Amino acid sequence: MGFLDALLGRTKPVPPNLDALFALPSAAITLQAATDFAPTGTGSVCFRAAEGKAFSDIEKDVRDLLSMGDNATPVEVSQDSYGFTWLVCHHSPDDIEGLVTDLHAVNSSLENAGFGPQLLCTILSFRDGAGHPLGLVYLYKRGTFYPFAPQAGERRDNAIELQVRGALGDDLKIESDLGRWFPVWGAPGL
Repeated sequence: MGFLDALLGRTKPVPPNLDALFALPSAAITLQAATDFAPTGTGSVCFRAAEGKAFSDIEKDVRDLLSMGDNATPVEVSQDSYGFTWLVCHHSPDDIEGLVTDLHAVNSSLENAGFGPQLLCTILSFRDGAGHPLGLVYLYKRGTFYPFAPQAGERRDNAIELQVRGALGDDLKIESDLGRWFPVWGAPGL
């Protein structure tokens, strides 16, 4: 960042730290102890699919990577109404480490192939005893997390989101700008 950028108030974007995803298993334990939310075993990566053979090849490689071996992960690919592609991974609820490893592999594969700018977010899903959903959302371009607690009718439970923020503040780098806590309505797996 140059002098003129500093003078004009421009800031350099925070580089993403995909290894921050590995803090999710311990954060899940903290979340479960502080609230009634437990992991569902579902996580998703959201990205804007690029046109062309290179992107379709890397998408196929990622799906093949997750679908092979003894610990094959069921993978679903869907597209939302905004044109974003969602790759959803399923594990047993007690295998959050394996799920996070798979989500990291998806993000890393896309980033290493030069498609990092197409990555939007990664979501790890939780539910409480009454079945209410909660997502811990990792914003790729900000390198931060935030909770998203959707309710029926495209409303959100702000009280739960703030409670989760307080519970996980020591475990995850929580997005400080509440205006960036974007709703991810209809996110697969949430």
